[in-house]
Amino acid sequence: MKKKFTLEIVSPCSENFDKMIPNSKGSFCDSCAKNVIDLSRKTNSEIARFIAENKDQNICARLKTTQLENEFEYNEVSKMNNLKYAAIAASVLLTSSVVAQEKTPVETEINSPEPVSLIVGKVAFSQTVEKEISIIVKGKLLDAKTHRPLDQTTYPDLTLTINNEPTPVKINPKTGEFSIPVILSKEDKALMITIASSDYYLSKVIPFDVKSVKGNVFQQNIIINTEELTKVYIAGGLGINYLDK
Repeated sequence: MKKKFTLEIVSPCSENFDKMIPNSKGSFCDSCAKNVIDLSRKTNSEIARFIAENKDQNICARLKTTQLENEFEYNEVSKMNNLKYAAIAASVLLTSSVVAQEKTPVETEINSPEPVSLIVGKVAFSQTVEKEISIIVKGKLLDAKTHRPLDQTTYPDLTLTINNEPTPVKINPKTGEFSIPVILSKEDKALMITIASSDYYLSKVIPFDVKSVKGNVFQQNIIINTEELTKVYIAGGLGINYLDK
């Protein structure tokens, strides 16, 4: 049975997510001694699966405000159905075993295969090797309206990630400058840029041409409209509103 639901923030939390200690389950918040799950970068299907697996848990999570407007869906299988499927599987297995034991072995005639001529020599094969390059992406993160670095009061602790690398790099708050080492394929035509602050988040694609790499450096300024940044915040408790009665 399909279950549909929306999410809500019961009581927003003012703790700084970036200062929490990351672990395998999320980031640990000292204030409430709980793990905070970052759902802001997950797809709708990933969130639905997470809720289905943890629906009876008290969840603290980080969300984009746009995710509060989304409707999620997952398939719920009852325990009774699980037991029924297990019983059917066991029955089929038992029946197959009995039928197999009742069958009388059939004598078969074994024919010797005819001799086959074999050719000995070197094997030639073609293999396409995707060449990777290690470069440094340098540039400035600038506001499209002012052509200056983003206001550090409104957007503190700005970081930049390229192609979902696990470690974000800090952006210089005064100059907007960044320098990020990355490994790319020579065939890549675009870079996925992720900009994050304490309360804001943005992913966008910028073009990439390996011919533009000079001296192992790809110089590229990133200019954004601040309206593109999505507000994110931490929920003190994640509320789940089921739409099915």
